Amino acid sequence: MPGRNSGTSAVVVGVAEHGNSAVLVTVSSAKAVVDRRSVDLTSDLPTHPYHHEGAWALGRYRDSAWSRDISLPEAIELVRTVQAAAEAGALNVLRALSDDLDVPVRGISIRICPQLPETIEARIRDHRAETMADSIMYRQALAGAAGVLGWPVAWYDRTQVFEAAGQVLGEVDVDAALKALGRPLGAPWQARHKLAAAAALTFSRWTG
Repeated sequence: MPGRNSGTSAVVVGVAEHGNSAVLVTVSSAKAVVDRRSVDLTSDLPTHPYHHEGAWALGRYRDSAWSRDISLPEAIELVRTVQAAAEAGALNVLRALSDDLDVPVRGISIRICPQLPETIEARIRDHRAETMADSIMYRQALAGAAGVLGWPVAWYDRTQVFEAAGQVLGEVDVDAALKALGRPLGAPWQARHKLAAAAALTFSRWTG
């Protein structure tokens, strides 16, 4: 849903990612949604190279029906390939969003990334890290693309973002308020859209 709102001075983009896909909800300074879209950062590539191929290379989850033989060097190279594709895809989707808006983007709000081991191999070998490394890779790709476009990045905490959104909206029933925010757009307006909207609304909360 490309959004045009000439009466808006600036907007903030909120992101709710899931694997290599993300929902982007753009909110104006008047607390109105001016754009909503779902995007894929990659195509025709494995979506979870750390958690799937990387784990298989170490013998994890080998009893799953979809597992296949892959060496650790091959898995590491695959991660590099997917990461490069995600970075290019993120830049493409954010540029497309910027082109569709007729107002400047004040910033983008992305879910905070936990600290991971430094190298791809170390992330694969660390069981906890490999379960979250793919999601973090896509979030960081979006953050890097935002940096190229000159958009400040705020890192939101999902455990606090809805409470913070309620404070911004001045509402106790945050879910109802976020549902009302999306009503003018019609369906779909699901949990992930409300999360992205909450992230956009609370952009300033996470930049200090």
